[in-house]
Formats: sequence, structure tokens, C-alpha cells
Amino acid sequence: MATLTSNAKTVAGNGLGGKTHIVSVGVGGGAISQAQLDGIIQGITSGASLVNANAKTDAFTVAAVGSFTPASSTSVKLALQGTGTPNTADAGEYFAAATVAIDVTFG
Repeated sequence: MATLTSNAKTVAGNGLGGKTHIVSVGVGGGAISQAQLDGIIQGITSGASLVNANAKTDAFTVAAVGSFTPASSTSVKLALQGTGTPNTADAGEYFAAATVAIDVTFG
């Protein structure tokens, strides 16, 4: 059995590789449909904007999706893994009217 010593060093980081971003996604404050969430996830994982043809958008793997009720939830938490940074400046970058806010970044 391994024991934890008092000499252990705790550092900020990410044992998952690359960076992990916890983000909140929405569609301008309204309720999100299942099709909209699917489209947002497709946009985030594709690496190219589905709305404005920006081919320089970083692609991510969606590692987790938070609780979500179609046509009721107004925001959803996603855990994204990748090496870049999600675009939070351009509403609609990943899907029509979609907004992205970074809550926390590990790595």
C-alpha cells in the first residue's frame, strides 16, 4: 500500500494531457434544444466554424457534458480537452447564436 508523505509537492496542472477547459455554452440566454447542443458540440469538435467558415478555430474533444434538459436548460457545462483555447469572443463561432464562456482551465 502506498503512503502519502508530508513532503509531497502539490502543483497546478493537468494529468489528462494538453489543456482541459470547463466551459458554459448557451444560445443567447434562451432555452437550448437537443439539436442546438448537438450542433454546438459538432462545431467545437470539428475544428472549423460551422457558421462563418473560420478554418482556424481550435478543435477539442468533449470529455464530459453537464446536466441538460432539452428545451429547458439555458446553459450547459462542457469539459473540453485540447491544446488551444475555445473562442469566447465570437457568438455563433461554433453554432448559430451559440455563446461560450470559459469557467476554468487546467493545464
